[in-house]
Amino acid sequence: MKTKTALFFLITLFLVIPSFIIGQEKDGFIWLEEVESEKSMDWVKTQNKKTIDILKGQPEFQDIYDKTLKIYNSKDRIAYPSIQGKYLYNFWKDENHKRGIWRRTSLKEYKKDNTKWETVLDLDALSKKEGEKWAYKGAAFLYPDFNRCMLRLSRGGSDAVEMREYDLEKKDFVKNGFFVPQSKGSLSWVDKNTLIINTNFGEGTMTTSGYPRISKIWKRGTPLTEATILFKGNEKDLGIWGSVLDTPERQYIIVYQAITFYTSNVYVMENNKLVKLDIPEDASMQGVFKNQMLVELKSDWNVAGNKYMQGALLSIDYNKFVKGDRNFDIIYQPGDRSSLVSVSSTKNYLLLNRSTNVKSELYKYYLKNNNWFNEKVKAPDFGTISISSTDEFSDQYFFNFQNFLIPSSLYYVADKSDKIQKIKSLPEFFDSSKYEVKQFEVASKDGTKIPYFMVYSINMKFDGNNPTLLNAYGGFEVSRLPFYSASYGSSWLERGGVFVLANIRGGGEFGPKWHQAGLKENRQHVFDDFIAVSEDLINKKVT
Repeated sequence: MKTKTALFFLITLFLVIPSFIIGQEKDGFIWLEEVESEKSMDWVKTQNKKTIDILKGQPEFQDIYDKTLKIYNSKDRIAYPSIQGKYLYNFWKDENHKRGIWRRTSLKEYKKDNTKWETVLDLDALSKKEGEKWAYKGAAFLYPDFNRCMLRLSRGGSDAVEMREYDLEKKDFVKNGFFVPQSKGSLSWVDKNTLIINTNFGEGTMTTSGYPRISKIWKRGTPLTEATILFKGNEKDLGIWGSVLDTPERQYIIVYQAITFYTSNVYVMENNKLVKLDIPEDASMQGVFKNQMLVELKSDWNVAGNKYMQGALLSIDYNKFVKGDRNFDIIYQPGDRSSLVSVSSTKNYLLLNRSTNVKSELYKYYLKNNNWFNEKVKAPDFGTISISSTDEFSDQYFFNFQNFLIPSSLYYVADKSDKIQKIKSLPEFFDSSKYEVKQFEVASKDGTKIPYFMVYSINMKFDGNNPTLLNAYGGFEVSRLPFYSASYGSSWLERGGVFVLANIRGGGEFGPKWHQAGLKENRQHVFDDFIAVSEDLINKKVT
């Protein structure tokens, strides 16, 4: 295990040294910007060989490699579904489909152990036919028929995508259909013959961040150059994203003007005119449900004589809001050690995935006589829940559950039912009965309590000699919640290692305040938190 600890150190050095060299020798590696040039690729191959030679020199290497490869190639993976109309869609890659297949099936068939799938698009076959290494990047479906989509295809997996119209009944590209050349961007269907398109329209149409600066409305049968401008942002904006939100009640045309990574202006089309929504720039519009506009606050908001607190999820009748009403209802107000993870919706429910002390809880909210009510979904406890897919035409949905010792399991909730049904799950890739999980907390330098999880053998001796892998993130409001890792279990825990996940500031574990406590002048808190957990592990004689 000491050798393995040194191995992690060496890998870190390979990541750090090139950056150090670049900093010392200005522009000495500017040629690496040409990422696919022969010189750049030769450099990459050289660095890879240095790393691989060191890795292969470790006595544990081959055993770890073989076990991990077996895990990644295992057929025991959950094919997560996406509900789109009458079908469940899934994208799948394995050793026989290296670029992947996009496929679909029915709910009835999906519930079977040996699901039969219908291939919608074979990326390997398409790549071979067109001589390109295509990567699937998603699809925008035509609502409410779901018989067409705009496919997002990337060359080699880059962020820039080519978008093409695809007939889901014929399972083929639409002849002379909508086509958008490769660019960073997005689009939405207004109707069968109209798109809202955000892409590179030529010189001066992208922001300095490399995203679309202009959103346009594009009619079928006209060239992209003749699309009419919906919204034009500023060159220094992060990006402009026009989109369509379809609900059973009505369609909303929305434009997001991202000013920075964390702030934006939101516009909605009313009477053929874009109207700016009077909400804070750092607030997050979470959509519209039964004509209720949903807003999540990232900071306190004083409006119309009311004070709404940071982290709250608010709602208001959209029509009343447009007419000037600013009296919101509070759907959910997190406490000091809780936060809102995600908001999803079915036909009649809002599904709020909430986190309390870094453990998930799922609630369904509903409107009755203009008031919000909620019920806790009887999902498994002490782990991480994530919504996999919902259906706007019914109240059926899928959610996933996992923790450090329980593999991912997919649950299904049927329409008009409160019963949860586990329909798919991964096998145990290591013997979890040999380990236990405890959650601790320690005071950081400024006294703030920092929680962390520790996964370790039930026979571990607290003698300070246990190799320990401490993992954390602390950025972009990303919450690090309990997760199952077959590779960590088989390659680290089973070799006597201890795994620790620290929930340091800068992340989103306890809402916007926790995230903001690790930004800019507060960035040192993130490092202090990590150090505090490290020292606590030493004081507990873990390592």
